[in-house]
Amino acid sequence: MYLITVFGNLLIILAVSSDSHLHTPMYFFLTNLSFVDICFISTTVPKMLQNIQTGSKVITYPGCITQIYFFLLFAGCDDFLLSMMAYDRFVAICHPLHYTDIMNPWFCVLLVLVAWIIIVSLFYCTGLGVYLSSAAPQSSHASVVASVMYTVVTPMLNPFIYSLRNRDIKRALKRITGVPVM
Repeated sequence: MYLITVFGNLLIILAVSSDSHLHTPMYFFLTNLSFVDICFISTTVPKMLQNIQTGSKVITYPGCITQIYFFLLFAGCDDFLLSMMAYDRFVAICHPLHYTDIMNPWFCVLLVLVAWIIIVSLFYCTGLGVYLSSAAPQSSHASVVASVMYTVVTPMLNPFIYSLRNRDIKRALKRITGVPVM
């Protein structure tokens, strides 16, 4: 699943960056979402795979803090990017004549930068919440299933949900791979 996620998201990044027809705000946000999904899944899955391979469940305290930091950073950025994509679609539908004025390249870059800044500042509050909630008793099996669902499955499905069903992305991928475009 990890390789599928990384490969799918890299395909989206490659398709959008190589096709000038896809240089629009929606695909700019989609490219950033793909990058963040790769980073998000890479914060936990390699250590999880190492733990499964070695049978050891040990993580150092600095390693744990670092993993939590990046996990929360990328999870929050995922949420903000999805919100920006929703706002982009709102502007495209409700204000189509002003779309290019509102969603200009500088505004899109500003939205992404603000998302990163907000996420870094929110990290401290959410990190404290995660730290405090870890003392509460929880079902181990339920925690594992929930963790796999939002750390592995969701980032794996994002490329399929947001882009591989999209006609423009399919065309760009066919051009990259050399498959004739109809």
